[in-house]
Amino acid sequence: MTYQPAIHATTVLAVRREGQTAFAADGQVTFGDVVMKHTARKVRWLYQNRVLAGIAGAAADAQALMDRFESKLEASGGNLRRAAVEFAKDWRTDRVLRHLNALMIVADADTMLVVSGDGNVLEPDEGAVGIGSGGAYAQAAAVALLKHTSLSAREIAEEALRIAAKLCIYTNEHITVEVLER
Repeated sequence: MTYQPAIHATTVLAVRREGQTAFAADGQVTFGDVVMKHTARKVRWLYQNRVLAGIAGAAADAQALMDRFESKLEASGGNLRRAAVEFAKDWRTDRVLRHLNALMIVADADTMLVVSGDGNVLEPDEGAVGIGSGGAYAQAAAVALLKHTSLSAREIAEEALRIAAKLCIYTNEHITVEVLER
């Protein structure tokens, strides 16, 4: 695995429980050590509103990667796994794309994946995965909430992001949540 510097840009979390997948993201955009925006949207619906995607990374890189991934989804007829593998191959080998520093979480009704620029396409073992500067905090909180509460995927995603926002200076409490139903 190649080294990727830490992404100090955002926190995105996906939580799956009982036929629901909730994506939550904070709204903070930083430029160095300055908060430039508080209300950014970092989760997007793709492919006929059947796929959710969240990305942590620089805004221009994120947009370019999101657009490229959506074209792979279209080309694969919405097959998330195939699109993710083809996208990861392009991201890793393309002269321009391979220099973009970001991570993506993508999910449809059946599958949740993390896709990275080093060619990895990973399916998390737990029902939660987080990326970005506060991703580990959010994921840890979500896993604990999954194991010890009966909260819905949406409620877990929101609460886990609130916990991450209290710990990570690159994460704020302006939380956007989108829910994909099975």
